[in-house]
Formats: sequence, C-alpha cells, structure tokens
Amino acid sequence: MKRVRCPKCDSYITFDETKYTFGQSLVFKCNECGKEFGIRIGVSKLRSTQKEESKELDALIHHTSSLSHHTSSLSHHTSSFIPQPSSLGCLIVIENVFHYKQVLPLQMGNNVIGRYQKGNPANCTFETVDPSVDLNHCTINVSRDKKGGLRYTLFDNNSNTGTFVGDVELQPRERRIIEDGTLFTLGATSIILRTADSEEDHSQQD
Repeated sequence: MKRVRCPKCDSYITFDETKYTFGQSLVFKCNECGKEFGIRIGVSKLRSTQKEESKELDALIHHTSSLSHHTSSLSHHTSSFIPQPSSLGCLIVIENVFHYKQVLPLQMGNNVIGRYQKGNPANCTFETVDPSVDLNHCTINVSRDKKGGLRYTLFDNNSNTGTFVGDVELQPRERRIIEDGTLFTLGATSIILRTADSEEDHSQQD
C-alpha cells in the first residue's frame, strides 16, 4: 500500500499501487477538504503507509546499531569515514487507537514534541488523531553533562492535558532528567525514551 498527501489540507490518502501500471494517471478526491488532484504512477512521490515506514525505520535502527557495535574496534581514522546513524537516541510512540507505532530520532538541543499538522513549527512531531496531544506539547532537551555524556531533560510546554512521567504530572517550569526506558504520557499517548547508548549497553551484556 502507498499513500499520497493532499496538497491542500495535508491529509493522507492510501491506495494499492499494485493495481495500476507505470505511467498511469490517477485522480483523487480528499475526504477531508474535498480537493481533487492527480498523480502519475512512477512519477509522483509516493510514501509507504505509516505502519510500513515505522517497520522500515525500526529495521534501520537495529541494523545501524549492530553496525556501530561491530565496527567499534576499528581505528578512529577508519571509523570517521563510516556514515553514522543518529547517535542521540530516539522516542518510540506506542501504538494505540489513534495511531501506529512511530520512531522519532532525537537531535541535539530542544526536540519539541507534538501532533503533526501542516505548518506546525515543532521539530519532533508524530502523526496522530489523538485530540489530547497539543501541537507543541512538551520538549526533550538533549545536551551533554560535564563528563561528556548525553543528558535528556523533559519539560511541559504549558499543554492543555499535561505531561506525565509514570503517574506524576510535571509541574510548570519543572525540568525532569529522564533515562533510557522512561515512559512519559501526553494525553492518551505514551512514549518511551530510547537513549543513544541503550543498544550498545545491551550488546555488551550479551
């Protein structure tokens, strides 16, 4: 299955691309805004469904983590030429009735977490129809401590439903340092932090 995004409202339309031939033109009508638009198979940019993309990203993360572990014995000079995956960890959005499981890579600095919507400036969004998740719900700041290790700090962005770590709601202006495996909740959506070194730690224990 593939999907195309409506150029007007940004909603997705899913269809079975195997039923059509290369170069065939298709016309879609968006159920959300009613806009009609056309694409051509083999020319227009198509995306896998969110569930398929999440599986592909999961596989990529495990593959690159394994690659990083097996190449750790190489010299610094050699490893510097090996393309490295995002080394700052990721967020795993747990599947529920509102959305599929999604994996969001983290970047250094502020990762503003919220519901994806066209034009939303937040840089760590996920696709969901959960109405209790704000567009700019909370933030995870990735920084380095005095020893050079990565530090993950979570805080709420004055959201409508709050941000919870376990069953405890973050207070206004509270900055909570969280670790690998920490589960936090935005409305009806639960997210798990996977830190950069979690895969490496597990590999060393095997």
